[in-house]
Amino acid sequence: MSVNITLLLIMGALYAAGIYLVLERSLTRVVLGLAMMTNATNLLLLATGGFQGLAPLFSSEIPPEDYNDPLPQAFILTSIVISFSVTAFMLGIIYRSWVLGRQDEVQDDIEDRRVASQSSYDAEDDADVPEDTTEFTPADEAEEAPGSQRGQGTGSTGEAKR
Repeated sequence: MSVNITLLLIMGALYAAGIYLVLERSLTRVVLGLAMMTNATNLLLLATGGFQGLAPLFSSEIPPEDYNDPLPQAFILTSIVISFSVTAFMLGIIYRSWVLGRQDEVQDDIEDRRVASQSSYDAEDDADVPEDTTEFTPADEAEEAPGSQRGQGTGSTGEAKR
């Protein structure tokens, strides 16, 4: 199986442009970048399917090498459905952002900037952890709960008392 270089070049260009657009602040550009990346993924899945062959309908006189692999086609259909739903969701977010603020750019959050300016050392998170951190009482110190089997014919190992 040889690879179609044209599909690879188009796929690389779509991935590059899509990643560039996803990193922008404008939500409209993010949607366009996601659409480009999903189309590049569909081309990638198409390229993995190999060359055109016969329909995957079983017949005893056709050798198995002549069939086309239906799995990449199923993956492409699934990818189309997922990309459509993500695009619809992002368009809803863009519309809501436009209605509320008349802009589609993502603003910096003040709290995010405050957290990013702090040092990464946290005394509580970086403290030594004691060996025994359980909040449960050990079995030998625990009271017997009403209705428990312990002490009523069975020992601590689950064997019946004689």
